[in-house]
Amino acid sequence: MIEDIRKTLWATADKLRANMDAAEYKHIVLGLIFVKYISDTFQTRRDELTHRFVDAADDYFLDGADQDLINEELEDRDYYKEVNVFWVPEAARWETLRAQAKQADIGKRIDDALSLIETENPKLKGILDKRYARVQLPDGKLGELVDLVSKIGFGATGDMAKNHARDLLGQVYEYFLGQFASAEGKRGGQFYTPASIVKTLVAVLAPHHGQVYDPCCGSGGMFVQSEKFIEAHGGQLGDVSIYGQEANPTTWRLAAMNLAIRGIDFNLGKEPADTFVRNQHADLRADFVLANPPFNISDWWHGSLEGDPRWVYGTPPQANANYAWLQHMLHHLKPTGRAGIVLANGSMSSSQNSEGDIRRAMVDADKVEVMIALPGQLFFNTQIPACLWFLVKEKRARQSEVLFIDARKLGSMISRVQCEFTDEVIEKIASTVAAWRGEDASGEEYADVAGYCRSVTLAEIAEHGHVLTPGRYVGAEAVEDDDESFADKMQRLTETLGEQMAKGAELDQLIRQKLGGLGYEF
Repeated sequence: MIEDIRKTLWATADKLRANMDAAEYKHIVLGLIFVKYISDTFQTRRDELTHRFVDAADDYFLDGADQDLINEELEDRDYYKEVNVFWVPEAARWETLRAQAKQADIGKRIDDALSLIETENPKLKGILDKRYARVQLPDGKLGELVDLVSKIGFGATGDMAKNHARDLLGQVYEYFLGQFASAEGKRGGQFYTPASIVKTLVAVLAPHHGQVYDPCCGSGGMFVQSEKFIEAHGGQLGDVSIYGQEANPTTWRLAAMNLAIRGIDFNLGKEPADTFVRNQHADLRADFVLANPPFNISDWWHGSLEGDPRWVYGTPPQANANYAWLQHMLHHLKPTGRAGIVLANGSMSSSQNSEGDIRRAMVDADKVEVMIALPGQLFFNTQIPACLWFLVKEKRARQSEVLFIDARKLGSMISRVQCEFTDEVIEKIASTVAAWRGEDASGEEYADVAGYCRSVTLAEIAEHGHVLTPGRYVGAEAVEDDDESFADKMQRLTETLGEQMAKGAELDQLIRQKLGGLGYEF
């Protein structure tokens, strides 16, 4: 069912998009899906309450209540708030909007509905994107989109069904974010990190508890994968507090909606803002930091950042923010905290300006725990090769060592231009790191594997100029020896080559004869 919903929605959305840029259209589509979901879950809770109020065996039974009293009770917001369901005023409910879908002013009606929802739910204040009245679509197309979204049914009863509805919406959201990222090309990656990269970060960090922080959170993918990891390992989502920041206002709203639909409690700061200049969580010291900051940004510096306390290992160069991001994340870690960051490959070896000095200081201070080289073609928006940095505030195991993993050959092509890690590869990487830390649940001990992983001392890293490229340390993959001597192997290969060249000459002569017979001599 989910596959049919996703394909139908995307095909129609793509058709309706006409000449509108995907960067704008995604907010139109995802905003409507969000309203449909909260309206459906509200109506489901309302129906559930209606039945419970008249069930004598239920704790909510209203003895002797008539329909007027039941209707009055149904308007009590607390019944909805206690199960994390948003209150939706009648004028903003989906069926009301659907009935008005063919009206010329449907865009304004949707905007008004969003304003009503925000008024009734302070947590959504300023989050819903009210742009429907001015959207540039041909007459009637917005109404068609409303009809299309109406086909998705999120209504459900019971805890399992509620979780299914939430997961269904989450899958639709993730699918659309991925499709829009692909459609937007370069700009798409500003708000979407491919799921397999996020899964790898989460699997290595294992954020079971405490505070999780992403200072450039985009659409909130890191948080969503953290939620899935916690649930998959038998934990409770309430054990984790979510903190994020995002500079782009529309993407900030998208992240808030993405988290709200999943019932995740979050703090994305009071407003969208630049992380370096207007840090929304200045006092936060998190257990885990997960981030995919924009690569190599050059317009990040502001005069107020001179002498900033975050620059413990050196002031980052004004022409590149990579080492500003790394030091910002370290600054926001608790003493026991860990961070996982996606950065461009150049960050591992660059010596331009002060980058080499900062990297040396971080390595010598034993803040770098694991370095992972990634395959190409992982991202929708860039072909710049990327890597994963894992940092610690205070290293508790393997002091004065860094684990290097070369995962460049572990990707699987899922299309002509797109690569990803399978779940098996992600598990392999996570297990390797866990064994190296001495935290593998199976008790398996770590061992270097030529061409894949190696634990390296800080002294050896210093000998290599503090370059952190895994390929420099893990060596070449071991090749099984077939016991054939070099001289014998060369003789055999030379004979095979001679035979193939002779066969090629015969084919050349045959082609000439055939063409000659047709009157084409050469």
